[in-house]
Amino acid sequence: MVYTVIMAGGIGSRFWPRSREAYPKQFLNVFGEATLLQQTLQRMKGIVPPARSFVVTHQRYGELTRRQLPELPAEHVLEEPISRNTAPCIAYAAIKLLAHDPDAVMMVLPADHLIRDHAAFQAALRVAIEAAQEKGALVTIGITPTHAATGYGYIQFDGNLDGKLHAYPVKTFAEKPNVATAERFLDSGDFLWNSGMFVWRADTIVESIQKYLPKCYAAFLGLGGAIGTQYEDEAVHAAYRKSPRISIDYGVMERADTVYVVPGSFEWNDIGDWRAVYDLSQNDDHGNVLHNHVIVHDSSRCYVDAGSRLIVLVGIHDAIVVDTDDALLICHRESAQQVRNVVEYLHAHQLEQYV
Repeated sequence: MVYTVIMAGGIGSRFWPRSREAYPKQFLNVFGEATLLQQTLQRMKGIVPPARSFVVTHQRYGELTRRQLPELPAEHVLEEPISRNTAPCIAYAAIKLLAHDPDAVMMVLPADHLIRDHAAFQAALRVAIEAAQEKGALVTIGITPTHAATGYGYIQFDGNLDGKLHAYPVKTFAEKPNVATAERFLDSGDFLWNSGMFVWRADTIVESIQKYLPKCYAAFLGLGGAIGTQYEDEAVHAAYRKSPRISIDYGVMERADTVYVVPGSFEWNDIGDWRAVYDLSQNDDHGNVLHNHVIVHDSSRCYVDAGSRLIVLVGIHDAIVVDTDDALLICHRESAQQVRNVVEYLHAHQLEQYV
């Protein structure tokens, strides 16, 4: 059977001040009435039902996840005692699935992506599911680049795009490039954006973790026998305490030999910061995106979320303004990535009440 596994444990520090440790961005309704987490589950409708969907999140968000996804069986919210990046998260979900279905195929999806063309997205997933049946196959979804983006990692594949959906062998993974390198990737025609979405058999990814991340595998080795028993929570805590902190991309995908990518041509964004929200929003004649009580004069290309009070901009251009009850963010649109540095500063100066 095919299952959905949604990774929803991040804190979204670049979405401060709306995204906080107690209520991070995947639980926010950034676009429309549904939250990003809810949209992630909704776009799986018709391919995997909620009864075969799981969410892995930090234990502090377990109840919040259940409230936002009432259609999900309560026991399908898997709570991480501590954050250890994506490899332990995926190991936990895979072992959980294997305890119930030795033939389980996992679709692993981050909870904070924006994908509006559900039909094209599901078409790519179906091709990936088919490709994942091959022994040892690790499949990822790549996004056909529309510009020389420097904020995404890239995947180079072996083959030529012919307008049809195929799973192509992966030649290499590339970290976020500079502008010149990104332009070269775009011109070459054989690079895709790395979306961080994966499809594989649960036993295949566990075997791959055993091969490439033996310390992570050893940490989770005792979990399988505890699934469904009174010792499961204790075993989960022990596994996370022992496991190294590492991503599945760096730990497995960049080292494995049988990696494939399915190019997706649908509009996609990982909504990494407020600049991305501005770019994806409908703006007015002056390029402004305004929410709630906002007055602008001689101002353009700004994103303003006024919260509960009036915000007035005069002679301001290319700014991000996000207001909450206890904090106000003002930054240049091109500096949106640096908002995460603010969160690091707050931690470093014991200003935890604002994090």
